[in-house]
Amino acid sequence: MCGITGFWNPSRTNERDLRFALDPMLDVLDHRGPDERGSRFFREHGVALGHTRLSIIGLDCGHQPIETGDGDYAVTVNGELYGYKNIRTRLACQQYTCNGKSDSAITLPLYLKHGLSFVEKLRGEFAIVLFDQREKRLILIRDRFGVKPLYYRFGESGLVWGSEVKSILKHPDVEPQLCPKAAVHQMMQVMVPGSTSFKGVDALKPGHMLVASLRGDRLEVETKRWWDFEFPDSHESGVDPSEYVQGVQDRLIDAVATRLEADVPVGCYLSGGIDSCSILGLATNLQQSPIKAFTIAFDSDEYDESNIARRMAESTGAEQELLRLTEKELYGPAFERATWHAERTFYNTLAVAKWHMSRRVRACNYKAVITGEGSDELFGGYPFFKRDWLGRDNEAGIFAGAILAEEDQTHQAWQDLCGFTPSWIQPWMMVLARVKPLLSSPIHDMLETYDPVAEVAEAIDPSMVRGRHRLDISQYTWSKTMLEGQILTWGGDRMDMANSMEARPAFLDHHVAEYATTIPPDVRIRDGVEKWVLREAMVNVLPRELYERKKFAFMAPPAHTDPVKRAAVQEMIDHWLTPERVAQVGLFDHDRLSKFLTDAWNETDGTIARRNDIVMNHALQLHMLHGQYVEGLPLPAVD
Repeated sequence: MCGITGFWNPSRTNERDLRFALDPMLDVLDHRGPDERGSRFFREHGVALGHTRLSIIGLDCGHQPIETGDGDYAVTVNGELYGYKNIRTRLACQQYTCNGKSDSAITLPLYLKHGLSFVEKLRGEFAIVLFDQREKRLILIRDRFGVKPLYYRFGESGLVWGSEVKSILKHPDVEPQLCPKAAVHQMMQVMVPGSTSFKGVDALKPGHMLVASLRGDRLEVETKRWWDFEFPDSHESGVDPSEYVQGVQDRLIDAVATRLEADVPVGCYLSGGIDSCSILGLATNLQQSPIKAFTIAFDSDEYDESNIARRMAESTGAEQELLRLTEKELYGPAFERATWHAERTFYNTLAVAKWHMSRRVRACNYKAVITGEGSDELFGGYPFFKRDWLGRDNEAGIFAGAILAEEDQTHQAWQDLCGFTPSWIQPWMMVLARVKPLLSSPIHDMLETYDPVAEVAEAIDPSMVRGRHRLDISQYTWSKTMLEGQILTWGGDRMDMANSMEARPAFLDHHVAEYATTIPPDVRIRDGVEKWVLREAMVNVLPRELYERKKFAFMAPPAHTDPVKRAAVQEMIDHWLTPERVAQVGLFDHDRLSKFLTDAWNETDGTIARRNDIVMNHALQLHMLHGQYVEGLPLPAVD
């Protein structure tokens, strides 16, 4: 697990200039790879490859970039490639030599044997940049679900890439600018797939590769999709569900066993949910020694799951590390630092909590944990999935305002795409409606011709949803947007790697995922019970109360729930949302925003109060991002 960055500018061929440009890009990724740093220059082509290493596998033999003996090929890899020993041995039997014994070393010989299709042989979470000097081409590759990030900028000065946007912004030819359209998308929480907060910087989509080729003295780029989360056109009805229960169990055991392999200890994140408890239960039986389990506890009973997590830890004999968080930890300097790492806004301080947790993991001398992300996406765990298939049940509770809309919303672009407007986007449509009156005149003018909700719909491949079951459509569209843009970004990699800690989401193993798409909807959600097939597969691993428990919102308590939290947020508002700064950033009308903030603290309706909290967080962070990246303000220290 590492940081990768670099650039290809055919006109920049002075080695000193290459080094001068690359070093700051590597410096800003030190948190992703504090153990080692490497670079490789193809001077005559203007190519620079950079790598910062977090050593997990092959501790003494994993230097990158990795080259072939003749120096014609070089690669940098961020992530983990599972089953590499078997692949390495098969390659050796076919006279393909791996340069080193790390998992990343299999990439070049696989490429030499299979060409671009080599990526289909890989299992794991990865972002890869490979330069082929003979063909004069460079390949950027991102894993199937986008667990590992990879961003790029392509323009007149060539191609620049990085594991995080901040490394691209350090390139001398790139001027940091917030994108107004992306700012609106962040206010409504839903980014357009492939976009970022910054002008001219794109995200390589999950399951995609970008191929850059030199044609004369100019670069040409082409993106290709090499994998997708594809549901069948139809499902069998009246099937025996026991076959699918066993199928999920077998594949999940294999996925967890695979992710326990490392040359350092591997722990588990443990909330009180079915997903992480299932992971811990399996890992406990797969491993000889007790598992270290890391749990977050909040100072609000309505949002805290730590009691159930504690009982799960006790039942498995896990050594539990409990981190209790209050407003002191969730706001102020930690909030600002989490925003800098996220490179986008987040609606809930769960991101800040995850930042604190990864810091605690490293303080306990752990570099890797297995996590439960992806289970809801595969097995229909979220309440909006159930609503899309089975209809409204009016039991939104604390989901209302943040995860479920209290009133049905429709949008023509989504109606045309899916035949309905997915429930997962409806609350964010309501947030957008709440935000629009607060925006500045230039942003209002932009929205006369730009429809953010429609833009998200247009980024979805129609062939992957048309004719599919409603549950499949809901799961697919969420996975192409919010899974990658939210859960795996500010809720995953960015907060984990902020403290040099690797997360391994076992549910997103592609063997598990590809099997999950074949499971009939009435086996995923059965008799109104979400994730029924997973519950049955794990029935003897989970405590009874957890097996029977409904989906719980893993969120940090919003600011309106506590006067002390309100005061902490108000302190940030007073600092970041001054008339001068709001005018400078240019996204909001200060008077209308100020009135909204004043009124928000007096709101008594819990649903609206949650929505107000979301707007506050996003507005604050857009101004923080401008200060941090455009103005270059220093980050505060965190105790």
